[in-house]
Amino acid sequence: MANQIKSQNTIHSTHNLLDRTTQVMIQGITGKEGQRALEWMTQTGIAVVAGVTPGKGGQFVQSIPVYNTVAQAIEHHPGITLSALYVPPKFVLGAAQEAITAGVRTLHIVGEGVPSIDTLKILELAGQAGCRVVGPSSIGFAKTGIGAVGSLGGGSMDEFLNPNDHPSKKGVAVLSKSGGMANTIANMLTQFEIPQTYIVGIGGDRLLGTTFADLLPDLAQDDQTAAVVIIGEIGGAYEEMLAQAIIKTHFTKPVIAFISGLFAETLPQGVAFGHAGAIVSKTEGTRASKIKALEAVGAQIAQSPTEIVSLLKKQDWYTLVLSS
Repeated sequence: MANQIKSQNTIHSTHNLLDRTTQVMIQGITGKEGQRALEWMTQTGIAVVAGVTPGKGGQFVQSIPVYNTVAQAIEHHPGITLSALYVPPKFVLGAAQEAITAGVRTLHIVGEGVPSIDTLKILELAGQAGCRVVGPSSIGFAKTGIGAVGSLGGGSMDEFLNPNDHPSKKGVAVLSKSGGMANTIANMLTQFEIPQTYIVGIGGDRLLGTTFADLLPDLAQDDQTAAVVIIGEIGGAYEEMLAQAIIKTHFTKPVIAFISGLFAETLPQGVAFGHAGAIVSKTEGTRASKIKALEAVGAQIAQSPTEIVSLLKKQDWYTLVLSS
């Protein structure tokens, strides 16, 4: 199945998603969503240095220069490493091809409903060029202490808790198909004083550039990440692929997963529910099959979002903090 094709974007590590040297370009910066993204990303501390909108070159958006092409933007700002695509789904392929060809290392695609054939072309080109793609249909991703790309956090890092502000100096990575749930779970963890290291909305489309499994090896190497929280949903096979990766990479950090879609599985087969990738059918991953696969490799399953907190508090690293 198309949505079971493995991502080719394993070249760049999670650590390279965001760091203090990251410079961002927004394609579609003059549009309403592009301007909002610029304001929000800047507020979180991310350096947005340029924008691209064909025919709008020479203008400025909130003091950020706009160029007609990606090549022109990079010529004037050679430090650009990441491009956020705020263009309609039908224009995503062209915008992505332009950015990849120009040498951008990371693409964030926010658009939902990008044609699968276009996504395949993007992933093929990105794999050849060594470019990581996050999305399509990704709300964004954040590194606490650094900032956020996309609309994750709504222009504020206040709902996220930095491990450096916690006695343990450790936290959890939150990886979610659902953008809304990524924000909700991160905020809930903060309320219970459980820090987060990375928050990544991988997207809900049937084909994704960066999957749960793609991020796992890098999180294993991150000293501050003590555990991983997965927010999955019905449809696709990315949770099952994660289970395979846990074994293949000998991942030893605790994995806590919440799989939504209990109600959706009562609907007739083939009915779309939520994201484009969340479709109930005989050939797609069901909630039960995902839970079974993850439990088989030692992941702990939360039956509700609030149970994520109780499961995390039982982990050794958290218990040591409480007893110190």
